[in-house]
Amino acid sequence: VSPVSAAGADLVRLPAIEVVGQQEGDAAKQPGAVGMVNSEDMKLSQPKSTEEALRNVPGVVVKPEEESAIVANIGVRGLSAADYKTLILEDGVPVAPGLFVGNGRYYNPRISRMESIEVLKGASSLRYGPSTIGGVINYITKQPQDGLTLSSRVGSFNSLESTVEVGGSSTSNDAVFGAVITQAQSDGFMDKGYNMSDVMIKSGLAIDDDQWLSLKFTHYENDANISYRGLFLDAYENRETYNPAPDDYFLTQRESFDINHEWDISDNLRLNTLLFWSEMNRDYWRYGVSAADSVAQGRWVYSDSLNGSNRDFERVGVDSRLHISHGLFGIDNEAEIGLRVMTEEMLDQNVAATRATPRTGTLSTDRIDSADSLALYGQNRFVVNEQLAVTPGLRVEKYTQQREDLRVAGDNKEDTSNTEWMPGVGATYQMNAQVQWFGGVYKAFSPALNGDALSGLQNQQLEAERSLNLEVGLRGSNARLNYELAAFRMDFDNQIIPANSNTDFQNTNGGETLHQGLEAALGVELGAGLRLNTNATYVPDAEFVGDRLDSNGVVDIVDGNRVTYSPEWVANASLEHTAGALRTSLSAHYVGSQFTDADNTKAITENTTGFFTGELDDYTTFNLNALYAVTTDFDVSASVKNLTDENYIASLRQGIYVGTERSFEVGFRYQF
Repeated sequence: VSPVSAAGADLVRLPAIEVVGQQEGDAAKQPGAVGMVNSEDMKLSQPKSTEEALRNVPGVVVKPEEESAIVANIGVRGLSAADYKTLILEDGVPVAPGLFVGNGRYYNPRISRMESIEVLKGASSLRYGPSTIGGVINYITKQPQDGLTLSSRVGSFNSLESTVEVGGSSTSNDAVFGAVITQAQSDGFMDKGYNMSDVMIKSGLAIDDDQWLSLKFTHYENDANISYRGLFLDAYENRETYNPAPDDYFLTQRESFDINHEWDISDNLRLNTLLFWSEMNRDYWRYGVSAADSVAQGRWVYSDSLNGSNRDFERVGVDSRLHISHGLFGIDNEAEIGLRVMTEEMLDQNVAATRATPRTGTLSTDRIDSADSLALYGQNRFVVNEQLAVTPGLRVEKYTQQREDLRVAGDNKEDTSNTEWMPGVGATYQMNAQVQWFGGVYKAFSPALNGDALSGLQNQQLEAERSLNLEVGLRGSNARLNYELAAFRMDFDNQIIPANSNTDFQNTNGGETLHQGLEAALGVELGAGLRLNTNATYVPDAEFVGDRLDSNGVVDIVDGNRVTYSPEWVANASLEHTAGALRTSLSAHYVGSQFTDADNTKAITENTTGFFTGELDDYTTFNLNALYAVTTDFDVSASVKNLTDENYIASLRQGIYVGTERSFEVGFRYQF
């Protein structure tokens, strides 16, 4: 299908990188599990964030910190939701501020500009990288549509979100333009307020009969009154709802620009080239505390010292993919060969300020982390016959990381380099019209970030985190049901535990962990307008499988301990009903108990550095949603999130992060 459709068509699609594909049969070509969230799903469920939308995808677990998910906390298949081992893309472009240089959690795209979400696991995900151990999540942004659409929703915590979508096309449909502009503000649950604006502008044109060009610009800005600090245990049990860090702020701003070119060279050759750039600023201002007074009073007691942890990121890259259809060995073949070149840089500064002179002061940290990477990859899908297809592939990624300390005179630089070879092979077998088997094995990696690899201008000699991934499953559908079942195993030979888990393992080549389990999804048309959608993920093993060494070379035995933020069970169920113009759904979301530190501490306690650890209890929340189409152009919506007002601990850091209490929201959408 050409990116720009023929004249007179209702939908004009611009060229973009899709990891699964939007056409019928694309998912069946993938030798791995596939999850999709489409626009109709999101209209009904009315998610506040991309993380909330992902909860309905098998294998995904979210560690919520606040209702709008300003930062990303996503785990897949037993991987810790406090880590970053699943690659997140937007229209094929990495969204993490730094894949090699810095924390990937600092930016989370807004759901208001998304049309759908693709989740790809298994051997096909090695075409992308790095950090595809858990797979690939690709957010697909809205395509320009002729006309004007206004939408708004208001709700609990004085929240207000308004979105304008505008678009137009030439009479011949060879040029299109569109914009999605969102403004949102809220006092926030527990007074963790925010003021956010998000702008996306897209345009494209046909250069010739066989070439298309698209451009996308985004601007995002958010001032959020959030912090690492949460409630003390007594305050949580008393259901206190005050902001535990009322003067701490997380300030972010991000711009990006993508140019995507598609060229149908011939009937058998297609070239996609994507040039991408992004720049992001993240300023995190946090006040110091008196530890003794805080413990005595059961809440944080703040001093007049103020620290700004401020980071500026910039990324430039090009990703080019050649798609080839050929007849090697007398059978149909689909090949993809690609090249990605990328450079990243992060300016990392800590500012020592005071309450009297906030957001200015002397620099206690001033350094530049940078990384250059080159990736080559290729795969070929051999269509052996009408039933069997086999897809081998190989990705090679070479990267060099450098740290420059601007506060050190003389020799102030250190660097390290690694090259990763990642082979894989997958296959699909169509047993009959309703049953397809799929499976594969591949090697994946996630790099040690600059802060771990080059700590204190010392090369820590850290290898990348490497995992051998295996998967086998089956999927299918008929007129009444669709299903997918997969068994998976991820065998790490070197997992590095993130620094916020209160261990010093992050400076060592961590050791072995094993993740294995099952995930399943089932959708059934029950009749009388009823549909049941369910999914569950069971990960009995997400554990350390060997003695580990701390940063001093001392054996620390954690064999058999469970990985942090990795519940054994996650399950979702949604009962949907359609009666004419009215659609309703009642959904349930279950998350099993989970540990928050590598020592698997049971009781929730505070250590000497102010971090809280302990086992989190399981919890279940319910949502009730309704969508009514007043006319073909006008619909209204309503939702109740956490219907039973479940009081639960969502996560721990420097205190307890409380799950959002029961909240209400109503909205409308009008298309001119």
